[in-house]
Amino acid sequence: MALAGENVRSGRRPGANMAQMSSESGVLDSARRFWRKSYAGDYVGLAALFTGYMVVKMLGTPFHQTFTLNDVRIQHEYARVQRVDTFWLFFCSAGIPLASILLWTLLWRRSVHKAHVGILGLAITIFMTLFLTDILKDAIGRPRPDLISRCEPGPTAPATRLVTIDVCTQTNTALLNDGWRSFPSGHSSFAFAGLGWLALFFASQTRLFRPRASLLEAILSLAPLLGAAMIAISRLEDYRHGPLDVLGGSLLGILVAWFNWRRYFPSLSSTECDEPFDPPTSRGSSPSGRFSRVRDEEAALEGRESFEIADDIGGSRPRGP
Repeated sequence: MALAGENVRSGRRPGANMAQMSSESGVLDSARRFWRKSYAGDYVGLAALFTGYMVVKMLGTPFHQTFTLNDVRIQHEYARVQRVDTFWLFFCSAGIPLASILLWTLLWRRSVHKAHVGILGLAITIFMTLFLTDILKDAIGRPRPDLISRCEPGPTAPATRLVTIDVCTQTNTALLNDGWRSFPSGHSSFAFAGLGWLALFFASQTRLFRPRASLLEAILSLAPLLGAAMIAISRLEDYRHGPLDVLGGSLLGILVAWFNWRRYFPSLSSTECDEPFDPPTSRGSSPSGRFSRVRDEEAALEGRESFEIADDIGGSRPRGP
């Protein structure tokens, strides 16, 4: 009665509050359904990775490990001209994979869903790798092989004792701080992230691990990894990184690529490895969805989902490329 009296005094109808609450509930339910049945979470996560990377890039300062001036490992000359500069790194490791995926999925074997998933996965892989690489660089603060050349230590700095950044006379702060960002190699991680994703893409589209896959398909799938390896090796030739830096960056990039690949595509041993998982709108729609099949990959050893040599002996053969 008190509520009814309040509604009368305020000029509102008794059902107005219920209608408003119902409308708000409907909007929330629609938002929840959209979140569950779209790639919204992936795009929000991608935006978070990009934001985190930019924050670390602009505000991050590396930890400065101590060093000795007579350490021959960090006495190499600073290479002002790099064999693979930033432009060519992005062109080879991001531009080429992007163009290749678009050409394959929109011209060669048309599939808008595959194009979307391929490009989204590539972008997430790249920015996740960049973010993790820069976090590790700043946290570890390992000196580069060209640190002494960057540092330009003063004439009174002791040569045989551990010293700090305080002995450096370099006025270019960015150049100096970058001398403590050796591990892991950013060129290596970026190259193996982007080109590693492309290698996985080609391996899946050609179904490389089916019986009697051609050598040409194997070369196509391995070529991006060779390109990534050459970019990583160039960092040794420029004396910007040591072998462990390059190895660590390469492993980081390829692991991030594989991690994201398995979020969107079945195992390369699956007979349907060339098709991405169904869009989120069909998740859980039927027990035969791809997610349930991939979840049972252990049972693939029995021959239901993986390529088997026995398939060529009297049985049905797996599809060709």
